[in-house]
Amino acid sequence: MKIELGRARDIDGWMELVEQVKDDFPGLETVEGMAEHRDTVLAFMARDSAVCAKDGGRVVGALLFSKENSMLCFLAVDPVYRRQHIAENMVNLMLTFMEPGRDIVVTTYREGVPAGIAARAFYKRLGFSEGKLTEEFGSPVQELILKR
Repeated sequence: MKIELGRARDIDGWMELVEQVKDDFPGLETVEGMAEHRDTVLAFMARDSAVCAKDGGRVVGALLFSKENSMLCFLAVDPVYRRQHIAENMVNLMLTFMEPGRDIVVTTYREGVPAGIAARAFYKRLGFSEGKLTEEFGSPVQELILKR
């Protein structure tokens, strides 16, 4: 397993992964949403703000982050590859690019939403704590904060 910065050459594999997990992410339900995500990913890749996990040449994990906003923006792992510490390893690589001492924010489903149970447990295990309630793509979400 290789964890590294994502490059434009990884976009097709990235989008194949996103196609598998898109139902877990508000905003990716439509062709337009997926096209917008592709454009967003390419922009993040150009800024060295995308991380890929690869098994052979296949993208099995994807993470986007914003250094400027100190935010983890997107995180997905192929369902077949979950529970192998891939997400944790991608987050750890992301942290090496973030400003030391600055808190990291991620948004995920609110407490009690079945689609968010695993994500919330994962982030809490990494040390994130609950922050403010908000909305994204018309879906109620909650910020989780990693104090640094």
